[in-house]
Amino acid sequence: MNRIKIVKGVVAVNCHPEGCKEMVRQQIEDVKSRASIKGAPKNVLVLGGSSGLGLASRISLAFGGSANTLNVSYERPPTETETGTAGYHNNLAFQAFAKEAGLIAEDFIGDAFSHEMRSKVINYIRETLGKIDCLVYSLATGVRPKSNGEGKWKSALKAIDNPFTGNFISFEPEAMIPVTLEPANNDEIEATIKVMGGEDWQEWIEVLKDADVLAHGFKTIAYSYIGSDITYPVYFGGTLGKAKEHLHATADVLDIALSDISGQAYVAVCKAIVSKASVFIPGLSTYILALIKELKERGEDESTAQHMHRIMHDFLYNPEGVSTDEHRLIRADNFELNPAVQHKVKDMIKNINPSNYKDPAIGDYETYRQQFSQINGFEVEGIDYK
Repeated sequence: MNRIKIVKGVVAVNCHPEGCKEMVRQQIEDVKSRASIKGAPKNVLVLGGSSGLGLASRISLAFGGSANTLNVSYERPPTETETGTAGYHNNLAFQAFAKEAGLIAEDFIGDAFSHEMRSKVINYIRETLGKIDCLVYSLATGVRPKSNGEGKWKSALKAIDNPFTGNFISFEPEAMIPVTLEPANNDEIEATIKVMGGEDWQEWIEVLKDADVLAHGFKTIAYSYIGSDITYPVYFGGTLGKAKEHLHATADVLDIALSDISGQAYVAVCKAIVSKASVFIPGLSTYILALIKELKERGEDESTAQHMHRIMHDFLYNPEGVSTDEHRLIRADNFELNPAVQHKVKDMIKNINPSNYKDPAIGDYETYRQQFSQINGFEVEGIDYK
């Protein structure tokens, strides 16, 4: 089995199982070293809990709150010639560490959009847990099967109204390349909302509620990103933003629908992170190079696990109540959107170009690249890759 990292553009073709396990362990130890969550849920379902924000949420609630956790994710197991997905090995690692801690950790591998998967999860909850206290919605995908079985919706990473040109950073070969996104048509906007909006989140909650497996005081949370005016044309002002707006509105609908069981639904607006999805977005990579450097200098840079634990500890399960803005959004992006930070980042971006983007004096490319590698178990401290 190949132990060398293979990357094409910004797509990691393989992963390192031991590196994935060590990354999960390090995130767990980080969470355990922080303040525990008061009033944490007992039983949690995470949709998309094998990597990124979903995995970090699962780690926070399990090892920062002693919660039993279920996860639904679509993963590819290893074969004689392929390593399988990083998420597959993350799941195995999480299960092992959770078992050592005396916690229930169950993974359902398959299509989270299917009726069959929903039935499997409901049956497991009934037979093993009784009810769940929390659902974390963190599915990240570019396609969603249509409910009638006739084809799929495909999301589109595009601007709206006017073309947008931004720099795209490729890892292999290493290069900064200008990329132009054309404006989306109405069908592309609608398809993106279908895939990345709140419709599937709402369907999951409705099915679980009808099955009477939601506990009194149940909470659910989904994740969003808004960003600043720097990234607005490509993100919140583009097709992705239309989907996020739908997600935000869905939280309000669900909050009302859950009122009879004293339930609550929220969207947390997160900081910009290096993820399998974010590295595809032109303009965002350059922004993150500058943002990481500035937040590090201010002592406010957070790992994904630290960020999710702050959301759970300081916001969703804050004993004094959930703090939101005027739109009922949990604003965990407050460090990033500090006007002083944004002013500095804007000045830094002006000087970043294809010939100098690796220069540590103007950005933090090394951390950006390392965080991408670590998603797939490479460049992890403590692993002998030789």
